[in-house]
Amino acid sequence: MKKLINGITEFRKKVLPEYRDTFARLALGQSPDALFIACSDSRVVPNLFASTDPGDLFVVRNVGNLIPPCSRNGFSVGDESEAAAIEFSITQLKVANIIICGHSECGAMQSLVKNRNAISSPNLRSWLQYGESALQKMQDGFEINPGLLPHNQLSQINVLEQKIHLETYPIVQDLIKEGKLRICSWWFDIATADVYSYNEEKRRFVLLDDEEAARILNE
Repeated sequence: MKKLINGITEFRKKVLPEYRDTFARLALGQSPDALFIACSDSRVVPNLFASTDPGDLFVVRNVGNLIPPCSRNGFSVGDESEAAAIEFSITQLKVANIIICGHSECGAMQSLVKNRNAISSPNLRSWLQYGESALQKMQDGFEINPGLLPHNQLSQINVLEQKIHLETYPIVQDLIKEGKLRICSWWFDIATADVYSYNEEKRRFVLLDDEEAARILNE
């Protein structure tokens, strides 16, 4: 807490003056480039590794970067918070890109590998059910990078599985068909601070370097 409080006072004295015009403009409204769905893990900081400024990203963070799928009636089968953020970002803010970002050494994925039903905390145990389908795929033999430890392998599979969940939302389906929305699957390696993007053609996560960035932007 001391570090947090001291950080706020330091921000006011040293950083805020450089951002006053930016925040004054943002007070009038926001128009982020993308909806960024990430894990709540304290080691994963999207604005840092993506070099973004205030107003660039509309961020949703939860344990395991999970997205409860949508039922046929258009309502989320789980917590409505994620569903509300998805709807708000694409209907009100008109974002054209959604990024789902998993990461290495994810505690949620480790808990799934060990057995979700062994978790004593009831809400966490229930929430992780939305990662079970990814776990089942891994147990059935699906793999992306066989060189990874099981929980990291699951983390990558889970990103693709959450993309499938996201695509169950009618508004998402409609905008994709109209060519107005794109979903990207990313994975952050904490140990190296490298970001990987899923390449559909290569069927694996590849380093998001200049070449891969150009490919994504040209799609």
